[in-house]
Amino acid sequence: MFSTARTNFGARLARAGLSRSISVILLSAVLAGNVFAQESISSHAGTVTPLSELLAEAEKNNPQIEAARQGWQAAKQVPTQVSTLPDPQFNLQHVSVGSPRPFAGYTNSDFAYLGLGVSQDIPYPGKLRLKGEIAKRDADVSQQQIESVRRAVLAELKGTYFQLAYLSKTLTILEEDGALLKQVEQAADARYRSGMGTQQDVLQAQLQKTKLLREIAMHHLQVGKLEAQLKQLLNRSQESPDIEPADLLETPLVQSYADLLAAAQVQNPEIASAQKMIEKQSLQVDLARKDFYPDFNVQYMWQRTDPTQFRAYYMLSVGIKVPIYRSRKQRPELAQAESEQVRARSELQAQSQQLAGDLRSQYVIVQQTSELLKIHREGLSPQARSEFQSGLAAYQSNKQDFQALLTAFLDVLHLDEDYWQNMAEYQTAVARIEQLTGLSLHDEGAK
Repeated sequence: MFSTARTNFGARLARAGLSRSISVILLSAVLAGNVFAQESISSHAGTVTPLSELLAEAEKNNPQIEAARQGWQAAKQVPTQVSTLPDPQFNLQHVSVGSPRPFAGYTNSDFAYLGLGVSQDIPYPGKLRLKGEIAKRDADVSQQQIESVRRAVLAELKGTYFQLAYLSKTLTILEEDGALLKQVEQAADARYRSGMGTQQDVLQAQLQKTKLLREIAMHHLQVGKLEAQLKQLLNRSQESPDIEPADLLETPLVQSYADLLAAAQVQNPEIASAQKMIEKQSLQVDLARKDFYPDFNVQYMWQRTDPTQFRAYYMLSVGIKVPIYRSRKQRPELAQAESEQVRARSELQAQSQQLAGDLRSQYVIVQQTSELLKIHREGLSPQARSEFQSGLAAYQSNKQDFQALLTAFLDVLHLDEDYWQNMAEYQTAVARIEQLTGLSLHDEGAK
């Protein structure tokens, strides 16, 4: 009997020691969780910055947009340059007679003279106009490049902003679901203390809480990367305060695919650029045909000898530049221009097909993701929480094992994260549709 009592006492003592050890582990995890929670709260306690403000700031300060804008300004200066006549050439002539000495024979020979003249190259009529029109089309392409770069930058900013909003929301979810996990820990500890549970249940709950802490840390890492990317797009200093995103909202997409495609074909800058390139290449073909005709040169010369003995000379000459090497120069030039024209048309067709494909892909993402969000809201999320609460009650009354309860908790956690990830993907797809079509669809979500 004494031996049995000593054995029971030892078992109680060992269990008490183990309970203290587990309590210390749980206390450490709680303290660590509080630290992470404080970091999360402090890092997201700033004023929310609406997306619309960031978009306006990017349009004003982004260096890529500014570079494209300056490229257009430079291209606008070219048409007048290439459509203007070549600079005239002024000539000074001196002819001496009988000696290389300057003005030798000037007073006694009408062959010695001092002459002043000017010459002007004149391209065949229509060439300068065509060169100016070609340069204008290049400027138009540069102008469309501004819009293309602007839309790409704004779409990237929106995608980064939505991803940051998703991470901000999931940080809150991890902290809220940490409270649910605390209930699981308490239930496992209570069952263990009562002798109905096992040490493994408590340790598994503790392991899951540590995993939550790791996931929070990983989210902070991703947030830091996205903040750096946003500041780069906004041309802000990396030491500037972090940006706090607004909550994600599901932007309704009421347009059909046909409506979106029609808008894209009219307003997409890549399509407009390809059309301008076709116009340019058509003008290049016309210019190549003009090169089969001659260019001209006009020269006027005034010559003067001794005015007391001889009269002045006036000379007008016209030169013609004849294209005699047509088979080696003009014809290959025309063939090149015609090939470039066909290539430009093919590129327009390729751009149109790519636009239709990209738009269709993003439209499908929006439609399917919207269905997923509805399923989450109306089915998966409430069902998972109900299952968890039911499983927790069953576990506390010793009617369900710990693994089933832990699985129910993980379902709640993962479904909450999946919902907001789907929301971010939905909003990013809408932003991509805006980039392709030029439509403004995020007005409500930007406020």
